[in-house]
Amino acid sequence: MSQQETSILDGLSETSALRALPESDLPAVAEAVRREMIEAVSVTGGHLGSGLGVVELTVALHHVFDTPDDRIVWDVGHQAYPHKILTGRRDRIRTLRQPGGLSGFTKRSESVYDPFGAAHSSTSISAALGMAVARDLDEAQAKATGAPPPKRRNMIAVIGDGSMSAGMAYEAMNNAGALHSRLIVILNDNDMSIAPPVGAMSAYFARLASGGTYRSLRETAKQLGKLLPKALYQRAAAAEEYARSLVVGGGTMFEEMGFHYVGPIDGHNLDHLLPILKNVRDTEQGPILLHVVTQKGKGYAPAEASADRYHGVVKFDVLSGVQAKAKPNAPAYTRVFGESLIKAADADPKVVAITAAMPGGTGIDLFGKAHPDRTFDVGIAEQHAVTFAGGLATEGYKPFVAIYSTFLQRAYDQVVHDVALQNLPVRFALDRAGLVGADGATHAGAFDLAYLCCLPNMTVMAAADEAELVHMVATCHAHDSGPIALRYPRGEGVGVDLPERGEALPIGKGRIVRRPEGARVALLSLGTRLAEAGKAADALEAEGIAVTVADARFAKPLDEALILDLAASHEVLITLEEGSVGGFGAMVLHLLAEKGALDAGRVRVRTLTLPDTYQDHNTPDAMYREAGLDAASIAQTVRDILPERKARGAAKLVSVGQTKSG
Repeated sequence: MSQQETSILDGLSETSALRALPESDLPAVAEAVRREMIEAVSVTGGHLGSGLGVVELTVALHHVFDTPDDRIVWDVGHQAYPHKILTGRRDRIRTLRQPGGLSGFTKRSESVYDPFGAAHSSTSISAALGMAVARDLDEAQAKATGAPPPKRRNMIAVIGDGSMSAGMAYEAMNNAGALHSRLIVILNDNDMSIAPPVGAMSAYFARLASGGTYRSLRETAKQLGKLLPKALYQRAAAAEEYARSLVVGGGTMFEEMGFHYVGPIDGHNLDHLLPILKNVRDTEQGPILLHVVTQKGKGYAPAEASADRYHGVVKFDVLSGVQAKAKPNAPAYTRVFGESLIKAADADPKVVAITAAMPGGTGIDLFGKAHPDRTFDVGIAEQHAVTFAGGLATEGYKPFVAIYSTFLQRAYDQVVHDVALQNLPVRFALDRAGLVGADGATHAGAFDLAYLCCLPNMTVMAAADEAELVHMVATCHAHDSGPIALRYPRGEGVGVDLPERGEALPIGKGRIVRRPEGARVALLSLGTRLAEAGKAADALEAEGIAVTVADARFAKPLDEALILDLAASHEVLITLEEGSVGGFGAMVLHLLAEKGALDAGRVRVRTLTLPDTYQDHNTPDAMYREAGLDAASIAQTVRDILPERKARGAAKLVSVGQTKSG
């Protein structure tokens, strides 16, 4: 950035300073924010296109509204980087998604300007409506008690049109229309362009429709119209709606839901945005929906030319836009899944794939190229995706529902009632199971083992490596007796050779990976911690401690014979999983207790899980070290519980205590 561009941001650490600037300075502020964001993300990686598209809108919002007293709730949160730059976090913007740095999403603990945490989509209208109702209750209570009225505050939800594909957004809008609370919803239309703006005339009509005079006249006309005979009133109302639809274009649906629709307007034109936002701010009625059309990647040519590739990026060169390429490694689990599913579909016309707006993130984009007629991207609608798959299953199809572990949480009721309860053979492919690094706690797939293993009829698997993943896709394909889930992590595999074609595994059967003579310790791993278990075993055997390593493969049903044998023939049994407490380890402990395997006290059992906390973003390796699930931590856990090691440690304590007392 040039020194001049930098200087205009130097005095804007608080939004009050932005509000004090003349409107003529705001285009320069917007350009400076855009340059700052591009350079920051080129260093850190992260979400780029969405944030670039809302730069002018962000500047206008913070100039017009009295933030943080006025609340701005950003949907999803990855469009909020410009918001962070303008709200006192510019000096840390190059720590985005870095260890100890800024979150890639809005986060309440990070700033008073983030009134609601967001990383999953379609939550903004519900949250902002809750805030608006709380404000209304405060105002009513003050009036009832004769207390001074609280400060007038606005609640604003900024939601992208992708997020408007989720049912939760419409549930919130339906409720908002019924409550008539003063709420502002800004529809950031950056993909499908519901109704494109048509320049100055569109802006003029939007400004007119958002103004107090128009709204007052319209409300007065409504009240007078109710005095007319019913048939005449209905005709007048229909005529008004038709005339208004000519002006507001695609807003009829929102009007029917009880919103006053304004737009569409050009979201990059501050001359259009500012007066309309002021009108919306000052209105006393609600709710209002302002339709703003923006362009993803605006102001950065590479991002404008390829919105999909620049939605989320790794580090890149600002001048060329070329993103840094990772060193060639083992294939990513996502790709292995996608290619394995293609082979299953090649052989079976009943195989179909479903995803909820994440085809690239789940490998369904690959499947879609091979079998476009059997690929269904339902949008950000996980609940619908699951029940839709259930319907397909009833007709003899073999649906694979590919959804991130953390996003499947949004459809849990459908998993329970529409699939598991009816024992329908829906196949769930849970990508991003375990920790996910820079995306942090909101995207970590920590809970699927706990929330799936408790369901009757459900089969749950976890792949230890990419070859196992190939076999488990084949297992899902062959499993027609009920629902089955397969979990695998983000990132690359461990580098094992891939089989040409997967083979169905026997349900509920694990495998012994190594079992040396005289092994005293057993490490029972579920999922990709198996490689770390092997490293821990190597380190312990170098110290003379023989270790058995087993791959459970299934969290449900458990391989009871294998687990009971490990408990009976070893002094120490440790389970490993990339999941929360209450998952695989809990299932193993329940089995051992139920079968009386713990009654004699001959085996010491420990369950190593993710910690019972939300881990902040970091590198995956650092996060697993923090969780105690790396090889060094696993080995240390073994040392700490071996009988002679504990006795040796106790003897040292006694010796030290005696020395001090002497």
